[in-house]
Amino acid sequence: MEFSHIPVLFDETMEGLNIKPGGIYVDGTAGGGGHSSGILQRISESGKIYCIDQDPSAIATVTKKFENNKNVTIIQGNFGDMEMLLKERDVEGVDGILLDIGVSSHQLDTPERGFSFHEDAPLDMRMSMQGATAADLVNNLPVNEIAKILSRYGEEKYAMSIAKGIEKARNISPIETTLQLAEIIKNSVPQKVRREGHPARKSFQALRIAVNGELIRLEQGLEGAFNMLKSGGRLAVITFHSLEDRIVKQTFAGWAQGCTCPKDFPVCVCHNKPKVKIVNRKPIEASQEELAVNQRSRSAKLRICEKI
Repeated sequence: MEFSHIPVLFDETMEGLNIKPGGIYVDGTAGGGGHSSGILQRISESGKIYCIDQDPSAIATVTKKFENNKNVTIIQGNFGDMEMLLKERDVEGVDGILLDIGVSSHQLDTPERGFSFHEDAPLDMRMSMQGATAADLVNNLPVNEIAKILSRYGEEKYAMSIAKGIEKARNISPIETTLQLAEIIKNSVPQKVRREGHPARKSFQALRIAVNGELIRLEQGLEGAFNMLKSGGRLAVITFHSLEDRIVKQTFAGWAQGCTCPKDFPVCVCHNKPKVKIVNRKPIEASQEELAVNQRSRSAKLRICEKI
């Protein structure tokens, strides 16, 4: 299946990046190339865009999409390693960076990738198609570790009950498929929870975040992005989960903070200066028009900052 992904908050992101025709830009999560295409349309012959993605399917798609386009450089890798990946290519600074965090429509809609609890498939969830799978985690981790993952990354109220259900099931036979796990989760929560939406949603989300190290990678990616931005350059980050949005919000706020001296100090001794200005104090969310055509944009939040 070809990698497809409807770019969320497209117009708002393009405006927020404040694209300069001759600028250098980075799409750290290229996916199907939707946002990258928008940037490419707004830069001139002297402009440049670096498209980064860890998913081999995404890399194949953008390679074909931007074939023979000298303004585009495609890099397979994780955006958490952005600074290293760019410096390996002699890039010292850029004018704008976009990060669209989380699982893509293509990954959700490709059953064999194992991200969805709606169709039966191997329990995988690896965005890079490398390393430990979700099946490895649920079959090998101690019960307390599984419960911690479900609670921390999925904010799952019944994390311990589900973890014990997983332990009971794996003692009989290995948990190998998405529907196997979804059924175990359903049988591990109270009946009332099953009526509030699919009870596996939070647990699948938590396992996906753990498998891909998403929150750690986000922190690394934000730091690398800041280091690569030129003065006046902008960083735009789209998140779909409260934990991700909290990390972005707090990181931006930390960069934007000035003096940290106690209020009763007569003069500043910390000499701390704001490193960025926050472009939008409140996150930008999808319009009613966008929601009507793309329901997956309902939880999207866009935050933008500009390096001073």
